[in-house]
Amino acid sequence: MQTVKMYTTGVCPYCIRAKQLLKARGVAAIEEIRVDEQPAERERMMALTGRRTVPQIFIGDTHVGGCDDLIALDHSGGLAPLLAG
Repeated sequence: MQTVKMYTTGVCPYCIRAKQLLKARGVAAIEEIRVDEQPAERERMMALTGRRTVPQIFIGDTHVGGCDDLIALDHSGGLAPLLAG
């Protein structure tokens, strides 16, 4: 299974929903980077993605996007193959 990295904050409902979906799809570990606790990481996230909002989700080297993007990817059948690598 591919590694999953997610830029989050502690109180973001979209972050919580994205983590729930990933766990339901068998992801055992998510590397969570809390931009509310590490402001420099938000700058890094913005440089990588061009976006300010969380979550920002990476599966392997692929930037999936935010929670809505993750849900759309799952509904289209693209999440499982991406996770499998």
